[in-house]
Amino acid sequence: MGDKRKQETGVLAKNQEFRQYEQVRKEQSYYLSEQGAGEQFDAEFEIQTCDMSLWLSGNQKSRRKFSQQLGAAMESIGFAILTGHGVDPDLYEHLTQKTVEFFETIPASERKPYIAHRQGSVNQGYFPVKETTIIHPDLVEGWVFCRRAFDLNGKADYRESDFWPRPEFEPEFRRLVVAHEKLILPVMQAILSYLGCDPHIYDRKLHKTNFGFRLNYYPAVAEAGGTAGGGRMLGHEDVDLFTFLPAPNQEGLQVLNRRNMKWIKLDAPPGSIILNTGDYMQRISNDRLPSTTHRVSQPQDRSVMTKPRVSLPMAVYVWEDEILDVLPGLGEPRYEPIRAEDFHTRITSKYYGDDYRDS
Repeated sequence: MGDKRKQETGVLAKNQEFRQYEQVRKEQSYYLSEQGAGEQFDAEFEIQTCDMSLWLSGNQKSRRKFSQQLGAAMESIGFAILTGHGVDPDLYEHLTQKTVEFFETIPASERKPYIAHRQGSVNQGYFPVKETTIIHPDLVEGWVFCRRAFDLNGKADYRESDFWPRPEFEPEFRRLVVAHEKLILPVMQAILSYLGCDPHIYDRKLHKTNFGFRLNYYPAVAEAGGTAGGGRMLGHEDVDLFTFLPAPNQEGLQVLNRRNMKWIKLDAPPGSIILNTGDYMQRISNDRLPSTTHRVSQPQDRSVMTKPRVSLPMAVYVWEDEILDVLPGLGEPRYEPIRAEDFHTRITSKYYGDDYRDS
């Protein structure tokens, strides 16, 4: 089936039609696109807010409190809102504007050489609107930058132009990558503590680890070319350990409550970070911490339909040769150990084609 035909089908498809690609158990069944009046929403469930300063303070009692709050949130729904994380909220606002500038000033001719292609596990580079995946015409332009795209390790052969059409943007977005990188170990250690594991068991794997930092630019609805079956971004689960998402500048993020199959409209306060777990985490936690379905909906507030929406998620991975195996003490393993690159590309082949895992 051609990519265009797959996208047409994907507007009406359910996730279970692609279950052969999954590497963890996902029993929930949902449409990739919004379905209008027939959908149900959960106005009662409240995503837990966790004060990260409790962990960063270094006090053991405070750390236990944060670990319990965060772990319980991850186990119940897979999402939490982080406050007290120490990242300047003005940086988020500044980079939101820089993202708009990035997409609105760089012409198509300069983007074309950077069309996304696989590097290691991750499809990196530019994704035009409606081409984020081959199974659903998402109304978003994206640009994925992994660790290799940033001047982080002082390599003599590093060249911004290999990854950035306008190299002056690299140091701007590097500021956010560096700020969020400082939160990786605290979050992982808190989660491991909650699970009763050695909190430092992943310290080595996450030292200067790989990540996928994505610039998401959702054009104004009319400019994006219609409703694409009712969704700005398809329902999906992240592939990673966890994702840092600064609270977006516009409504739209919705989370599926698997207990009642209703959607939760997540509206986090400005300056906070939305945290969610992904498939890597579900695998190593033996299904205890789920990879939770989420999507980006069409705006309900008509006043924002003429404005672009921006989000800046940073997905935390491990390097390709690391082994994902079930953590000790979590019962009989439901999954065999697997190399991270194999795990990652088997899943994402549903988005990029069956030959993606073998390229």
